[in-house]
Amino acid sequence: MDDPIATNPDLYHLLFENDRVRVLEYIDGPGDATQPHSHPDSVMVTLSTFRRRLRSGDTEMDVELPAFEARWLDAQEHAGTNIGDTPTHTIFVELKEPSRPDAPHSRLGPSTS
Repeated sequence: MDDPIATNPDLYHLLFENDRVRVLEYIDGPGDATQPHSHPDSVMVTLSTFRRRLRSGDTEMDVELPAFEARWLDAQEHAGTNIGDTPTHTIFVELKEPSRPDAPHSRLGPSTS
């Protein structure tokens, strides 16, 4: 799957990168959608309250997140659409360390654990 900066260069922007992490900013508006892309294990920090529909294969889910929360994001491939009436503004801190081989990666979207 493709890098979100390559598939959605108008929505994702690189803020920082070193040999251990990459930090991306994501900003969209109501109705905007992303092309399919992937994220490694990441921490997502919401800077706005937003509603999104995430799709991965045959799985689809709607998420509504408040501003100023940090959430874990398992490594995943997905596409998303802003289905709310506010912009989505988030920061992704992507980990460059490989995932643990025994770690489950079946969860789509963010989690609190």
